[in-house]
Amino acid sequence: MTGDELRSALAERGVVAVLRARSAERAVEAGRALVAGGVRALEVTFTVPDAPAAIERLAADADVLVGAGTVLTAAHAAAAVEAGARFIVSPHFDEEVLDAARALGVPAVPGVLTPTEVARAARRCSVVKLFPASIGGPALLSALRGPFPTLAVVPTGGVTAANLRDWVAAGALAIGAGTDLCPTEAVERGDSRALEARAARYMASFAAARDDVAAPAS
Repeated sequence: MTGDELRSALAERGVVAVLRARSAERAVEAGRALVAGGVRALEVTFTVPDAPAAIERLAADADVLVGAGTVLTAAHAAAAVEAGARFIVSPHFDEEVLDAARALGVPAVPGVLTPTEVARAARRCSVVKLFPASIGGPALLSALRGPFPTLAVVPTGGVTAANLRDWVAAGALAIGAGTDLCPTEAVERGDSRALEARAARYMASFAAARDDVAAPAS
């Protein structure tokens, strides 16, 4: 997958579920429940014990775009790609991780927050992650898109169902949602029904927000 292909795939899917769990098994169960609810992009973080095992099982579904998150080292990147991750995500901008992703033939999505980080990342990556997005909120994304109008951004960290529309209006390519989409309690209980319902609500809200923002002003 190229960077441009990832950009298109994320734009189509809209919502990326950021999966954290206390075991690979729980991460897989949660991921499958979210997929059943309509979320077709998953980011399995390396905070999950044996994250590559969870990635491998979830990536077996060819219709689901599975990536690895919290990729902090080149070794993380290699393990993720070997397991089937189609993209890697970091909470920060790290040249070593970007070099590893390029060598492995997968796109990287680095975390950025400042104009300097955005400018550096944009030279190498088709998509960036605004993180932690809660610090500046949608206003920060709007401001960054002034000097960087073609910037493809996935805000993550603080994105909720309540503020989702504001992020879409600010120009988010897609949104990354963690605990608001997949609460820790539901993940650890293995409450697939609750996770599936939450995913369905998120997807409906994102679709409505995108339609609303795209509609011409009356």
